[in-house]
Amino acid sequence: MPIEKLAAPMPDTHEEDLKDPALAKIRDLIYRMSGIFQTDNKFYLLANRCQRRMAALKSGTFGDYLEYLTTRPNRDAEMRALLNEITIGETCFFRNQPQLDAVLKVILPKLTAMKSKQSFKKIRVWSAGCSTGEEPYTLSILFLDQLAYKLKGWSAEIVATDLNDNSLVKCREGNYSDYALRNTTRDWRDKYFEPVDQLFRVKEEVRALVKFERLNLQDQAKILFMKGFDIIFCCNVLIYFDGTSKRRTVEHFYNALLPGGYFFLGHSESLYGINDRLRLVHFPNATSYYKPIPGEPAGEAQ
Repeated sequence: MPIEKLAAPMPDTHEEDLKDPALAKIRDLIYRMSGIFQTDNKFYLLANRCQRRMAALKSGTFGDYLEYLTTRPNRDAEMRALLNEITIGETCFFRNQPQLDAVLKVILPKLTAMKSKQSFKKIRVWSAGCSTGEEPYTLSILFLDQLAYKLKGWSAEIVATDLNDNSLVKCREGNYSDYALRNTTRDWRDKYFEPVDQLFRVKEEVRALVKFERLNLQDQAKILFMKGFDIIFCCNVLIYFDGTSKRRTVEHFYNALLPGGYFFLGHSESLYGINDRLRLVHFPNATSYYKPIPGEPAGEAQ
């Protein structure tokens, strides 16, 4: 769920708009509902996204729009529509190859060795903030390749969640441009995609491993049901949360992760000062966090 960045004011946003106290109340409401905090230097972005929704509703002022978000009968639906406007992401297949190499070369062999005595041989992955689906489908492609050759008898499940309804529609459609596949090898493009109207559609075998769900990471009730994962990816999402929201969300990730599991952030992100129960692990050109097995000595992560 990377948030779209905006460096300059949009044409329909004026300086006086940013001083409207109703806009600050909308920012606080968004924060309470989603954990996303719009800093002062992003007020242009927030004002512009609100104005898009205001135009659709024929709402003339931020104060009037605040009523749509708080007192009107359809306030929940309107909040979802606004969150769809402000959580617009851009990603691609095979975006962070060093992380993927760590999964294939180190983490999967370790997890399967640890779980080999279990009768139910399954690897579960959570792609949190999956945006338009490139990350979970990339993982599905990698797992399909491994299940076919090195992990026969095993199965995999990828649960992909995002806050943005529009992004999830694109996930389920599974149609991508050539630009989204710019890091994908020709062999894998030919094997796992089919051309459809100048786009590339993910094949059914790739879709079969992925389950898409809408999830607000600040929904304390729903996130409690996210349990039993071996690997969690949450890349470029927490950077839009403040410290309180980060700590609460990472605690949920910690509880959702099985002992011996791994947690990935974006390459510029860190849990420093956020959580000290997950151990930092270094891989070639990548880092991850490891949930220790009870009683495991320090330094046993790899």
